[in-house]
Amino acid sequence: MHESIKIVALAVALLSGLSLLAQNKEPDQSFVVEYYYKVKWGHADEFFSLFKKNHLPLLLKEVEMGRLLQVTATKPRYHTTEDGRWDYRVTIIFKNATVANEPFDEDALKKQLFPDQETYAREEQQRFAILDAHWDVPIKSVDLDAK
Repeated sequence: MHESIKIVALAVALLSGLSLLAQNKEPDQSFVVEYYYKVKWGHADEFFSLFKKNHLPLLLKEVEMGRLLQVTATKPRYHTTEDGRWDYRVTIIFKNATVANEPFDEDALKKQLFPDQETYAREEQQRFAILDAHWDVPIKSVDLDAK
């Protein structure tokens, strides 16, 4: 029984690795992910204020460390239908797909950047409590000149 579990685990690891290679053929090529946030009506400013206070410093520290290359944020200029609505899109450019998909322990950074862990935890809980939805979309560029 244990042998079959090992085989399944090995197969999952192999498929994950192949998927990673398929997504990013060049190991030094950057890897882009867009993070969409749909916030409860009336809470968009509160959400973004908490994001800038508690999450952005972590991301910027990861840029400083070289793990991330760039972090940007956008919001729609006009409203859309409710089913397609999002309030903020944060685009993160990772150094490469390996870095984007490998485990990364943020806890040490959180403790370094936010010594008052009680306040940090409470504010992060509030930031997520006012979310209606959140989704992540890895993206790739399309060569418009390719035939």
